[in-house]
Amino acid sequence: MAEALAEVLLVEDSPDDAAFFVRAFEQTGLAARLRVLPDGAEALAFVFGTGRFAALQPAANPRLIVLDLKLPKVNGLEVLRRLKADPRTRRIPVVIWSSSQEARDLAESCAMGVNSYVVKPMAFDEFGRSVQMLCQYWLQFNQAPEQ
Repeated sequence: MAEALAEVLLVEDSPDDAAFFVRAFEQTGLAARLRVLPDGAEALAFVFGTGRFAALQPAANPRLIVLDLKLPKVNGLEVLRRLKADPRTRRIPVVIWSSSQEARDLAESCAMGVNSYVVKPMAFDEFGRSVQMLCQYWLQFNQAPEQ
């Protein structure tokens, strides 16, 4: 029986940043599927199988969640808080992928159990390399317990 593709969830409201991420992700060659959602409410609905994602049985369990902080509807810190508070999702690695360099954002993310905090590089080449290294680490090199 073939192993299912790892699913990566990118929660990003900037169409440009999402497109750059998708392009760099595709260049990794990793056996994974990337789903992009534009806001925190959609991300929570996807992960917990509610709203338009209610038909997902069981609820989606991505191998990695890459989460922007400044999101519409539900901000990234609230999404992180809900994911880490729920026993069904607390073990999913969450990487904050944000342009914020504010010490408060980093401190709050760490206090809530974020697995990594990455500041988005501004240069396109660096952006692409960062996406590739991040995905290779979490999908190829990191050893995670079975969910």
